[in-house]
Amino acid sequence: NDRLVSTGPFTIGGDFMANEEVRPTHYATVTEIHPDSLELVFYARVKLMPCGINEYSKGQGGFMLSGVLTFEDSTQTTIGTDETWLSRRDPRYTAPRAFDGSQIHPPYAASVVVSDIWQATDAPLLPRVEDVACACALVASPLAEKTFEFDFDKIHAGFLHLKVKCCGTLRVKVKCLETDVVNSEESFVFTEDTDYTGLQLQSVGKFIVEVINEADTTAEIDLSLATTYYPIFDCARTVTSDDALNDVLRLCEHSLKYCRQMIHLDSPKHSEPLACTGDYYIETLMTAFSFGDMRLASFDVRRTAELLRYRDGRMFHTTYSLIWVQMLMDVYRLTGEQALLSDCEDALTLLLDRFHTYLGDNSIIENPPDYMFIDWLEPDGINMHHPPKALGQTCMNLYYYGALKTAVKIYRLLGEPAMASKYEDRMEKLRAAILENLYDAQRELFFEGLNTPTREDLIGEWMPQNVEKRYYRKHANILAAYFGFFDKEACAALMERVMEDDSLGVVQPYFAHFLLEAVYRNGLREKYTRRILELWKEPVRECPKGLAEGFYKPTPEYRFDHSHAWGGTPAYALPQAVTGLEILEPGYRRIRLNPSLLGLEKASVEIPTPYGMVELMMEQGKEPVIRIPDGIELVK
Repeated sequence: NDRLVSTGPFTIGGDFMANEEVRPTHYATVTEIHPDSLELVFYARVKLMPCGINEYSKGQGGFMLSGVLTFEDSTQTTIGTDETWLSRRDPRYTAPRAFDGSQIHPPYAASVVVSDIWQATDAPLLPRVEDVACACALVASPLAEKTFEFDFDKIHAGFLHLKVKCCGTLRVKVKCLETDVVNSEESFVFTEDTDYTGLQLQSVGKFIVEVINEADTTAEIDLSLATTYYPIFDCARTVTSDDALNDVLRLCEHSLKYCRQMIHLDSPKHSEPLACTGDYYIETLMTAFSFGDMRLASFDVRRTAELLRYRDGRMFHTTYSLIWVQMLMDVYRLTGEQALLSDCEDALTLLLDRFHTYLGDNSIIENPPDYMFIDWLEPDGINMHHPPKALGQTCMNLYYYGALKTAVKIYRLLGEPAMASKYEDRMEKLRAAILENLYDAQRELFFEGLNTPTREDLIGEWMPQNVEKRYYRKHANILAAYFGFFDKEACAALMERVMEDDSLGVVQPYFAHFLLEAVYRNGLREKYTRRILELWKEPVRECPKGLAEGFYKPTPEYRFDHSHAWGGTPAYALPQAVTGLEILEPGYRRIRLNPSLLGLEKASVEIPTPYGMVELMMEQGKEPVIRIPDGIELVK
């Protein structure tokens, strides 16, 4: 009845590989609609092909609706799609980003019922929200060409929406920019009044609109972006006496909002699939301190478990599959949802056992399919997205060590001491082998990997042959402290070397998450947290519209996107460091706080929990004011 109900099916997700077979497709359910008349008219626009790499159709687009109609007297009837529905192909949509209004609609005809290849199942999620943002009105004079530019305060994600009034041919091209580079464009031919909505998720901080009016009458165009994101119910705020730091926090929160669609996205511009667990783990922790609703994160953990089951524990990004274990444990810690652990146990076992097969004769990982992903850097021109052994092996082994360490805790929580003992034994053997093969006791540093050749049968697009240089960098040493490879005192000493030795190179925003967390875990938050957060201030000053993908260009010609939430870890790291939060019982049932201003003059922090907001107000020279909701025990 001309009211937007939902956009869907929501984004499929999936991995970068193994997409030959159609997997079960989850659909969000619209729980309640109140029609304004007894006549119900449903209208749907259906994409017949993917527009992004996180989608697939198998060449068979379609539309399904199933609903229960409840009358005032509480009687019900089921409605759904069948051959009585009418449909037609809209020839005006000539490509995902092209529209030709001169094409003639065929008449509606009876729909054809086809076999269900999608295996539709419910998703325990809400439909995403659509708002209107970035609206602008254009007037095109008769027989004129004109270019319009519209700059916005922030980068938003959504679908182009044009309402056009014209009599005659009107050609329009809308170029979408995040900052100063065109990342996508949509082209149109209009011949009459038209209401157009695009099919491509756009990431937009600026429009450049080129208009050619071939008619001898004035044309009008209302252009807007139908912004879309997962629903937000609470928005917690951390505010400090440092205005530049506050700007960083607000931009982190803003970028996170648009990366939370019906799956997490690395960025709306890239829209990569569910397999990018490293991004989504960071976004999950940001969500915990920003919006508090963990349903999307919890479901992404379960969907990633499905990916692991499909491929016997194999995912495209090898390190990301290991980070999933940390995400599983942390979502449990934040929600207290015990069922999450039991639901994912089989996938966890598959993953750990697969990595056991990658061990070499030296008892460390020697034969993985790749060493990706480490960081968005290119030391000596070598891409650390998929580095050779010398730049990826130690990180891979430490991620595996951390996964085993976390898995031991999970098996114990599940009441399975035999499984816990099995993987604890593997963990200890791996730890000894890492120390023997990948640690320089004289320099008291880990190097990034061995220089021995990689087996020829493993060499491919994502596994380059090894190099002869030995690399000492921050990455492996950060992970060792992050995972508690040594006792706390030794890990703190290792982090001191990481922070003070410039010869160890740099990290990008993604890996700065592990850096900040390693500092926090090893008692160095007051010394280093704000120093690390300074890295974000200059990029935010340069582009206050959205988060840059990196601090440093990996190559001179590289263009960062500015909607990448993996760079938003300050939204998590700062409130955690200021409050000194420890969750002693999952789901915030028991917590400990150890507040510190970290040298700031004042700070106020809100932490969303299942029981309400934990609030802290802090000012130099005064006792912190702490408010704890009922249901949470604060342990001194």
